[in-house]
Amino acid sequence: MVMHTKSGGDLEVMGMMQGKVKGDTFYVLDAIPLPVEGTETRVNAKADSDEYMINHLECCEKVNRPENVVGWYHSHPGYGCWLSGIDVNSEILYQKVQDPCMAIVIDPHRTMSAGKVEIGCFRTYSETHIKKIEEQQKDSKQTSDVAVPMEKFEELGLHYHKYYKLETSFYKTALDNQLLD
Repeated sequence: MVMHTKSGGDLEVMGMMQGKVKGDTFYVLDAIPLPVEGTETRVNAKADSDEYMINHLECCEKVNRPENVVGWYHSHPGYGCWLSGIDVNSEILYQKVQDPCMAIVIDPHRTMSAGKVEIGCFRTYSETHIKKIEEQQKDSKQTSDVAVPMEKFEELGLHYHKYYKLETSFYKTALDNQLLD
């Protein structure tokens, strides 16, 4: 994933992840870069990427590779690991269609400058839970001047109340280490 996100330069790139889920843990075993249109601030998966993914999964089935799609990833080149409003809506849709599912965001620029992978793994709350939180926020604004906690806003952005961050651990191959050097 890091190599793919780095290859996008200043443009966002996207891919899918195959793996399995056991209990509360996602095991990502493979990352599949998708042919998508990227801009500096957005990546658009179109019919080509859907067809590519379907063909990939059919090939996996033919060789008895049982892993499922467990999520999607994309890059935020230079602006951190969080979910935008579009990302939140995409993850909500993915979780409706194929749950369990997670979203990963990698910042390749910060990864290269820091020498460590800048990554965030996320899931969205249910739409019912999001509506409940938004109602509480609306009610609290009517009765007092309660502000969004700045550290929450700085870490997760404007849509912080619609998703949560997952604990993350990963390993790097020797090739990954060479790319970061």
